[in-house]
Amino acid sequence: MLYLRDVWVNWFEGEENGYNVCEFHEWRKEDFIELLDQVPIIKMETTLLNYIENDLSELPNQLLEEVKNKSYIRKNNQREQIEYCFIATDGRKCMIVDTMGYKIPIRKSRMIPRQEQLVYEMAEELDPKRYSFETVEQQKKEYHILSPEPHSMHGLTRRERQLKQLLFMALDQMYTGANTAEARYWYTEWFPEKYSTIQQMSFDEAWRALYIEVCHGWTSKHQSICERLIKGQPYFEKIWELEKGTHVN
Repeated sequence: MLYLRDVWVNWFEGEENGYNVCEFHEWRKEDFIELLDQVPIIKMETTLLNYIENDLSELPNQLLEEVKNKSYIRKNNQREQIEYCFIATDGRKCMIVDTMGYKIPIRKSRMIPRQEQLVYEMAEELDPKRYSFETVEQQKKEYHILSPEPHSMHGLTRRERQLKQLLFMALDQMYTGANTAEARYWYTEWFPEKYSTIQQMSFDEAWRALYIEVCHGWTSKHQSICERLIKGQPYFEKIWELEKGTHVN
């Protein structure tokens, strides 16, 4: 088994979608970066790597047994084992995974470019291992407003993705309230030219039309409606302030 030493990681915990596991250029100075002493490299088929990257389902038992207690982190000058931690690669992309003792990929991290390239070079001569598992396609993974489809986040920066997810959270809360006047008001704010038509819409029609509109991209218009939607809601406002105060990514 191949190992990489002195591996820098920036863990993103509980993320079921790969777009929320930020690439190195989106890491922030306030992120908690760890240095792992040793991590095994597992070359696998692309299907399994995609499954690990974009889901929080159980990993193959065979894979877990192969990597068990083979990773280490140095703490207070002592070398401590990590039960299930490994670098997953298909030769074209890679990701570091830590299950935190469970059987699902709870923590995920991208790699710094220099170490990522080293993984590709080390794994180049290896054949990908085959593991038995139930694929995402077989499970028919479903995206929803709180777990948006990747295309709705495509091309956005880390800050924009965070704010867009905040907007979706606010829309989800609006849907729970099912207030027709509220849905009409916000859709009119987005699309004032359709005022007369919107006034005839049911709650469901107005809400869904607004949701479909905001799914595409991220603009100053998105940012404006998000800021106004969350006003007066402390939890949402806190997220907003944290992201707006971020100068990078």
